Amino acid sequence: MHPFRNPDLTLAARIDDLVSRLTLEEKINQLVHENNPVERLGIPAYNWWSEACHGVGRNGRATVFPQVIGLAATWNRALVGRIADVIATEARAKHHAADAAGLHGQYQGLTFWTPNVNIFRDPRWGRGQETFGEDPLLSGELGAAMVRGLQGGHPHYYKVTACAKHFAVHSGPEDERHSFDARPSAKDLEETYLPAFKKLVDAGVEAVMGAYNRVRGEPACASKFLLGEVLRGRWKFAGHVVSDCGAIDDFHQHHKVTADAAESAALAVRRGCDLNCGCTYNDLVVAVRRGLVSEAEIDASLRRLLAVKFRLGLFDPPERVPHSRVPVSVVDCAEHRALARLAAAESIVLLKNKDNLLPLRRDPASILVVGPTAASINVLLGNYYGVSSRLVTLMEGITGRVADGTRVKYRVGCPLSQDGAPGVNYTFPAAESSEIVIAVMGLDPTLEGEEGDTVASATGGDRRAIELPPNQLAFLRELRGHSKKLVLVLTGGSAIAAPEAHELCDAVLHVWYPGCEGGTALADVLFGDVPPSGRLPVTVPRATADLPPFDDYAMRGRTYRFAEKEPLYPFGFGLGYTRVAYGPLAVEPPALRPGQTVILRTTVENTGDRAVNETVQCYLVPPRDWPDAPRAVLLDFQKIELPPRSTMKVFFEIASDAFRQFDAEGRPVLAPGRHGLVIGSASPGPRAIALGAPEPATGEILVEP
Repeated sequence: MHPFRNPDLTLAARIDDLVSRLTLEEKINQLVHENNPVERLGIPAYNWWSEACHGVGRNGRATVFPQVIGLAATWNRALVGRIADVIATEARAKHHAADAAGLHGQYQGLTFWTPNVNIFRDPRWGRGQETFGEDPLLSGELGAAMVRGLQGGHPHYYKVTACAKHFAVHSGPEDERHSFDARPSAKDLEETYLPAFKKLVDAGVEAVMGAYNRVRGEPACASKFLLGEVLRGRWKFAGHVVSDCGAIDDFHQHHKVTADAAESAALAVRRGCDLNCGCTYNDLVVAVRRGLVSEAEIDASLRRLLAVKFRLGLFDPPERVPHSRVPVSVVDCAEHRALARLAAAESIVLLKNKDNLLPLRRDPASILVVGPTAASINVLLGNYYGVSSRLVTLMEGITGRVADGTRVKYRVGCPLSQDGAPGVNYTFPAAESSEIVIAVMGLDPTLEGEEGDTVASATGGDRRAIELPPNQLAFLRELRGHSKKLVLVLTGGSAIAAPEAHELCDAVLHVWYPGCEGGTALADVLFGDVPPSGRLPVTVPRATADLPPFDDYAMRGRTYRFAEKEPLYPFGFGLGYTRVAYGPLAVEPPALRPGQTVILRTTVENTGDRAVNETVQCYLVPPRDWPDAPRAVLLDFQKIELPPRSTMKVFFEIASDAFRQFDAEGRPVLAPGRHGLVIGSASPGPRAIALGAPEPATGEILVEP
């Protein structure tokens, strides 16, 4: 037995032994995502490219959880962690089943390129659905929970590995991603674009994926600043860096910073990109001959990659490796589907509930379910999805929940994004004869997503306009005139500006892309089995015109932190089926100095007769005289369960570092003066109150130099 096969040796000794046995060509092959077998050493093939955005993706049967933006709407760290652990369990079962069958192909490995913690700075970005929303703290907290759940807590072995992507300033436009140069200010970079990645590095994420684009003139996958100064220098990241797929070719083909593939491969390795998703690193053989890179530099990347394989147990006897005998019976099992159903229900955001129309009775005389996404499987899946033989559409979930005596009709009503055909539409007579009309409308993944996947998008997966498609709005106007009670269920992975629809409908909910149990979960909420507790992880503007230019990476005018225009729905907003009330805010101590901690206390009362899950959000309101100060900053949050007619004490312990503001050079500064503090159900501002959120608890603290 070769020493690298001995699990009792140190990791460093095993890596040294294996590196010494590989030829230069074999070493280089280990640096591309498709590793050939090394038969003379008994090493099987391995493919690094696997996906687990919201379930094991692109690898057959799996539990399909809500799309990530929906998970963000739960504001529930523990739930996200449980989901990630289940994903890792199913991944282990599927990997070992494939390995036993001699299969080592794409998407069958244990190295998962998730989570995406790019900031959803603009709702036009199609891939924003893969993120945890627009706020750096929320994204970092939920992303870190995902990392810990995926990788597990074993001292020696990973369950699977996670990857923070796309480092670091990347959020569209999709059709320019291979060539554009993002140039955020130092303040925006440090305040907005980097913190979530730092949170994941602190959580122990194994991998970081570089973005396609340039950042301040440097390709992100070969950036001295991002990979050297920030990631490995300032943050002491010890894992490996992987390129986005084909990104190294972009160096010479689109960014024009190198002349050919050999130069691009050498530059990436020397700047700290260890693994190439693609085949450009095959030209490292040429680069070594030309003196562009040394074998020692290749070895440095190789060692980091081999460490991952050892920590996944790929060279160890199965009996030594935890989770190596997970049965395939766990995949898409009843327990995992129940978790998917819970997550989908928690992700649903109630945006309007006029005269407490919801929850509905199970036995109305008649219901019409209508809309282009009501019976759609696409809207359950989002993107980067697995598949299941049991996908419960929204229409099926509603139909399965009502009483046997209730008459249910279904009509498509209108196309997704094109004008309807002329002539009679039988939807409207059906609406007139129904007690309740449930219109399921909005977006699907053919309209928003990644370049190449969005077959109905003319802009590579992004949206030119964030409004409800015009044909749907025209249909909804007509439908209102024929409906006694009208409930609007919005599908989609991003903000939909629909102020007129809000006024037209009696109730409005956003269900995102809710996964395999989406229909069942929607019925749980509509009929009152589960109280709605989702909260928006994004701001919903009133109109596209309220947004800055899409390709401008400046944060001014964007998100709840910097937008000046009142939104349709504010960040953090969501209603329940009962009212809560916040008590006075106690701040101790009343003045804060560097290195100290402040404790904020208040009470939350459930004033109604139903249980409620309340997301308590704690915000800082910086002094307005600080240059380009955010309007508010999320400091922390917690989700609590309140039985009917009960009161709970809540508190937050906030360190002085959380009060720091960033100056023009991107330096964190504890700004002296009076800072506002807000604890409530949504981000600060009058719009949430106007929509029905309770008055928050407010106070202030004096920050002393």
